[in-house]
Amino acid sequence: MADAVTRASTPDHASNSEMLSVDQAQAMAEFFAVLADPNRLRILSVLAQQETCVQDLAMLTAMSESAVSHQLRTLRTCRLVRYRKRGRKVFYTLKDQHIQMLYQAVAEHLEESNEQS
Repeated sequence: MADAVTRASTPDHASNSEMLSVDQAQAMAEFFAVLADPNRLRILSVLAQQETCVQDLAMLTAMSESAVSHQLRTLRTCRLVRYRKRGRKVFYTLKDQHIQMLYQAVAEHLEESNEQS
């Protein structure tokens, strides 16, 4: 009888192996916390379009180069962006396709939400 109650209260598609562990949930929360900064999101919006140097990011975001560098350091630590040096300039881009897809999915979701309002 207890098994029937457990099965009835547990959706077929959900299982303990699919649920996040406490450590996974903490890591995901920390990841999303990094994305919760508007300046970092503005930087990511530029990098989602093209590779860009620190100086151009500063100009496009109306932030100081120092502030942009600080935000990029945080994004780099969380493996959201990568960089390459060419001479004295440092160019940044999104780390990989996963980050690009995440950014695009959120942007599309928000656009759809605005259209439905």
